[in-house]
Amino acid sequence: MNKAFTRESDGTDDDDDELALPALPQGAKNYVTPAGYARLRRELMGLLDDERPKIVDVVSWAAKNGDRSENGDYLYGKKRLREIDRRIRFLTKRLDIAEVVDPSLHHGRDQVFFGATVTYANERGEERTITIKGIDEADSSHGEVSWIAPIARALLKSKVGDEVTLMTPGGLEKIEVLEVSYPAPEPH
Repeated sequence: MNKAFTRESDGTDDDDDELALPALPQGAKNYVTPAGYARLRRELMGLLDDERPKIVDVVSWAAKNGDRSENGDYLYGKKRLREIDRRIRFLTKRLDIAEVVDPSLHHGRDQVFFGATVTYANERGEERTITIKGIDEADSSHGEVSWIAPIARALLKSKVGDEVTLMTPGGLEKIEVLEVSYPAPEPH
């Protein structure tokens, strides 16, 4: 078969973007904080304006060097280009459906909504603090959880002093809301 009609592939499928998407509940919106939206947008623009053009230049240069089957720069560049394009599609889709919610609008309230930083205690008296963020911005290493996480769903709409029930792998657990805070509004 003529090589012009074969697909170059390294075994990955460019159309498996949906597998990389964290699942949103059916019909739910993709809530994100303004800072999270800005970070995702910066990443997208960096890929489009900086990283992708550099890789395109490398691939173009490498393609001019002859035999592409043993050309590491060409093969790696094409693979990296597919990864970048996949990430661009992912970010574009997520930003298109994003609903930016400013948690500072709830500053001073003691009820848990999206963007709240919540301190709670379990039945053993162990305290923990989490911040409820969007699916695409939550970072568990910084105490952030997605608003669809079981702990966030249990805490949403509760108030300081409320006891809520959390379903854990070990069974039901009662937790008490000790403190709720939100970032201060930005001065205009």
